[in-house]
Amino acid sequence: MENSLDATEELREITLIRMAAHQQIVERSFNKNVKAKTFQLGDWVLRKAFQNTKNPADGKLAPPWEGPYEITQIVRNDAYRLTDQ
Repeated sequence: MENSLDATEELREITLIRMAAHQQIVERSFNKNVKAKTFQLGDWVLRKAFQNTKNPADGKLAPPWEGPYEITQIVRNDAYRLTDQ
């Protein structure tokens, strides 16, 4: 019985190593297809509508985006100041 416990622990460690390797492969293949979007001053963009900004009377048919908004300032990477039309 002691041998089977040692073998079980060994199998568990091997499985964890295989899972980590597989996750790295999946992550690499996913990241290959991701393209970073950068915006510049004056670009017109849509903003994702969150629960606190949606009209509750619209229900689940509410549009998922708000806008268009103009980018007036770049605060830092991927953070922008927007203004309405």
